[in-house]
Amino acid sequence: MTFTISPAIKQCWPETALGLLLYQVQVAPSSPQLLAQFDQTVASLAQQYTLDTIAKHPHIARQAYKALGASPHEHRNAAEAMLRRVVKQAGLYHINNVVEVNNLISISSGYAIGSYDLDQLQGQVVLACPPAGARYEGIGKGSLSIAHMPVLTDDLGPFGNPSSDSRRAMIQPGLRRVASVLYAFDGAEGLVPWMQAFEEALRTHCGVSSVTQQRIE
Repeated sequence: MTFTISPAIKQCWPETALGLLLYQVQVAPSSPQLLAQFDQTVASLAQQYTLDTIAKHPHIARQAYKALGASPHEHRNAAEAMLRRVVKQAGLYHINNVVEVNNLISISSGYAIGSYDLDQLQGQVVLACPPAGARYEGIGKGSLSIAHMPVLTDDLGPFGNPSSDSRRAMIQPGLRRVASVLYAFDGAEGLVPWMQAFEEALRTHCGVSSVTQQRIE
């Protein structure tokens, strides 16, 4: 399975890039150590950011959404949405070890990140803009409009984007083959340290022994 970016998105926003991590993991409840690190990071970021400074974070890249025709206010980058909850003291949900690592690196870096069950995907995966009227069932959000969004699509259809992922490839308990995708709209260079941080967190908190990394530009 390969991951690529459509020429149409690259033409519209040339700095689009993806950071890809592939690994096998036992998805389980998060350890006390991971939850403690997560909550400590949330508390620190609540003091570091304001709502105004979140919007200016270079990795959040609201202008990319505008260029593609999506409203960055109606479809907030997932990292921005979580950081806004952090600043408002609204808290973040605890789901499982992989999702916790996913969200920990997302709020720390400002990159939207999605993690997907590879066994629920078919064929090749491309980041592309779906046709007008396209929708899918979002995780905990019902039917979502994904028109004008940069959306990951396989042979079965769309399944993930930087704002909200579909239920089809969501991470559930058990032994899973996972693809974690960092969505970048300010070039690929900044991805490297955060992909490494993601891998280290997977090894430390999820018992992952082997991770394949790839940057897609």
